[in-house]
Amino acid sequence: MNLYIVRNGESLRTVARRFSVPEKELARLNALSDPDRLVPGLALALPGGARGPRRDAVVNAYVHPSLPVRIAETQLAHFSFFTVFCARMTAAGDLIVPDDAALADAARRRGAAPLLGLANLGEGGGFSGELAHAVLADGTAQDALLARLSAVVAARGYRGVSLHLGCVYPFDREACSAFVRRAAARLHENGCVLITALAPKEDDLQGGAVWAAQDYAAQGEAADWTVLTAYDLGHMHGEPRPLSPLGGIRRALDYAVAHIARQKILLGVSQYACSWTLPWREGDEASVLPGAAAVNLAVSAGAEIRFDEQAAAAHFCYRDAAGLWREVWFEDLRSVKARMALAAAYGLGGLSYWTAESLTRPVLLAQSERFSPLKLI
Repeated sequence: MNLYIVRNGESLRTVARRFSVPEKELARLNALSDPDRLVPGLALALPGGARGPRRDAVVNAYVHPSLPVRIAETQLAHFSFFTVFCARMTAAGDLIVPDDAALADAARRRGAAPLLGLANLGEGGGFSGELAHAVLADGTAQDALLARLSAVVAARGYRGVSLHLGCVYPFDREACSAFVRRAAARLHENGCVLITALAPKEDDLQGGAVWAAQDYAAQGEAADWTVLTAYDLGHMHGEPRPLSPLGGIRRALDYAVAHIARQKILLGVSQYACSWTLPWREGDEASVLPGAAAVNLAVSAGAEIRFDEQAAAAHFCYRDAAGLWREVWFEDLRSVKARMALAAAYGLGGLSYWTAESLTRPVLLAQSERFSPLKLI
């Protein structure tokens, strides 16, 4: 697969003619909602190109239970694990499990091991330190949770669990690490795996609700793999900026590889965009949309797409239907290829996508040129 950046005044027809590619094939490959319109700065995937040597890698993709099976089936060959996000724990140690039987069955048929995602999500959908504390401080609740988890994994044929404990209170740090060790031991007894998720940080002193309770060394030792959620470097609650700037990822990886074996680290790759109203004010939140939707939005608005080389991130500004200016940051094909190159350069175990719903064919093609997903079922 080759990459081409659209220039001012170019159309799909002129690009297709230049590279001797049928227009319909080019539009389908890039999932263009309006093939009659292109904008400067748009990164287009072109068929063909030299293919270098590939290496084996573990590839995980998070997915919401609402993803249609027919879409999942077009992607599953590219994954090692398919994590349905997610089951929610309760303070008493019970589980609220999503209806994901159809997705899990599809994953097994296509050779992607289904995992049950588990997180301390509150009723509002965000991570709850209070909920995590209720479980981590109560041995009886932990026993109940692990027993219920084992039963669900066995009954539904999961290959394991992908555990994401977010915003855990700092005083629960040791208890959190102990629970990860218990969960790993329980799953390993049953021939299953455990993946944990850790937010990116740069040093041991980094505090705050997101990082304070994270013990990289302890979780990295206990778990089979750990997802470094690099997309958490930027978020909807902050000012307009890249979601996972390449320099920030490097600093986070430098810290991570000093505490966790490289082959156990899966680099988180985001497939979403954030859109902020301008002028931005403290406390304003961005709206979130799929990366492909951001591209089509730029095209429909006629907005030039710019690329921050240092951050390896794409962005554009446009005026919405209400007449307000908005700034959108996302990761295009150039961004994804840069992150895949970084994962290879650091010798990481592989990748983890957030989320499968937003994955495009060019991203999966870029992956297949560099990595061969390990199949564990």
